[in-house]
Amino acid sequence: MIDVNTQISQVRRQQGRRTLEAGEARVQTISQVYRTDIEDLWDVVTNPERISRWFLPVEGELKEGGKYQLTGNAGGTVTRCDRPSGYSATWEFAGQVSWIEVRLTPEGDTTRFELEHVAHVADEWWDQFGPGATGVGWDGGFLGLANYLADPSKAPDPKAMETWHETPEGKSFYRQSSDAWVEASIADGTDPAAAKAAGERTFAFYTGQEAPN
Repeated sequence: MIDVNTQISQVRRQQGRRTLEAGEARVQTISQVYRTDIEDLWDVVTNPERISRWFLPVEGELKEGGKYQLTGNAGGTVTRCDRPSGYSATWEFAGQVSWIEVRLTPEGDTTRFELEHVAHVADEWWDQFGPGATGVGWDGGFLGLANYLADPSKAPDPKAMETWHETPEGKSFYRQSSDAWVEASIADGTDPAAAKAAGERTFAFYTGQEAPN
């Protein structure tokens, strides 16, 4: 498995805002460079069989205009498909609709995978968890992708993953990821004390601990 410290340090995270017709939205951008060419990375992030090996099982038509559903998670509609540069889709979960955009960019013999998630977030939810609520989840996906590309022949162990958050390595990952999103939140203008408190609640959520008040 990829070293947690190395993985955390290789990911770029940014929190921002954007004004849409329906009002102000939060924008999270996360990216990492992977040691593969753009055509292979395109296949990794669009081929259902390969997606299930690093993220979640997915069903549907992964083409422009097609609908998809991730097992136990979000579903939506693919709104743009521009092989191999990227795609856009709605991200529909728990009665809420947000939007994702994936961008692939060659960097020498490697490829940068950048994901942007745009969402209208209720103030009370944002005050409680900040960007880590979804950002830490995306960090987990990027870790899964790194592990898959490091050894595509090795399939993840679902049972081991169910309890990984309880292991020292898992706790270290969620600690560092939560802290990284706290820093992104502060850089976006959030009061440092409020951002850190939200980060503690996010860490407690992902590790199954009692959240601090």
